[in-house]
Amino acid sequence: MDHVNWFLILLNFLAGLTLFLLGVSNMSKGMKALASDKMKQILEKFTSNVFTGILTGAIATTILDSSSVVIIMVIALVNAQLLTSKQSLGIILGSNIGTAVGSQIIAFDVGAYSAIPLLIGFIIFLAGRNDKTKQIGTCILGLGLIFFGLYYIGASAEPLKTIPSFANLMTQIETPYKGALTGAITTLLIQSSSATLGIVISLANQNLITLSAAIAVMLGAELGTCSNTLIASIGRSRDAVRAGVFHLFFNIVSLVLGLILIIPFTSLVNLISGAATLTRHIANAHVLFNILGVALFIGFVPMISKVLLKIIPDKTELKTVNTI
Repeated sequence: MDHVNWFLILLNFLAGLTLFLLGVSNMSKGMKALASDKMKQILEKFTSNVFTGILTGAIATTILDSSSVVIIMVIALVNAQLLTSKQSLGIILGSNIGTAVGSQIIAFDVGAYSAIPLLIGFIIFLAGRNDKTKQIGTCILGLGLIFFGLYYIGASAEPLKTIPSFANLMTQIETPYKGALTGAITTLLIQSSSATLGIVISLANQNLITLSAAIAVMLGAELGTCSNTLIASIGRSRDAVRAGVFHLFFNIVSLVLGLILIIPFTSLVNLISGAATLTRHIANAHVLFNILGVALFIGFVPMISKVLLKIIPDKTELKTVNTI
């Protein structure tokens, strides 16, 4: 009987996750089709210093609902010499803030209302007489699928309350490095840190995970999301590779510091969030962690840019060194 229950739970969970990822994909495709060219112009224009770069990265990620899309776009612009690697660093930092906006939206109990964007998006898509209207419908439909997918994940998790072995598993995740490893592996497998956070928040809705465990998984998810951008930088210019390496470096340093300071950080989240729900505590932790990480790095961006240039020099410089 337990075997059958586990099978059904897994099947429902995968169904919810599939709907969520499909929603993220549809929404991302729709937003890219609507705003991709304009977003590239914005990324090129508003990166004169690290602060405008951070703001631009945060806004672009909020609009496109994907830090990976923004960073891959940035790598392409750097490779095309439309941005320098130094300009890209601010955008990459800002994208980490922008991705936390999604967790704030997910923390609302929106699953019960998922039928509204699903219906509206479907009608707009069917009635649309041009590509722009259809893309708007696709975005709204994608949003509805995200909400419905999260609702389904939460519903599939509810029976886990009665299974002792799952409670033991959640206890294991309480150990910070195990929680971070779980978050990193999950994000690598499903290629979406948003989905990982969505799963965590769905578990929190059922009181199946604690705040400290959720934060540990969140830290790992931040690192797991680097895989896309590292792959995107392969075979690109040295400037583009430096941008990809910086994204990885930023997340590794943030992860290490987060794990070291997880106890005081959790206390700070509790202090700021007060009597809010556990899901809101997790969403606030995501925002706070990324803001603190960016604040820590801002002053070191010029120095990091110089170090990256020395570690990954331009090909012309390599030729000069070799001839000497």
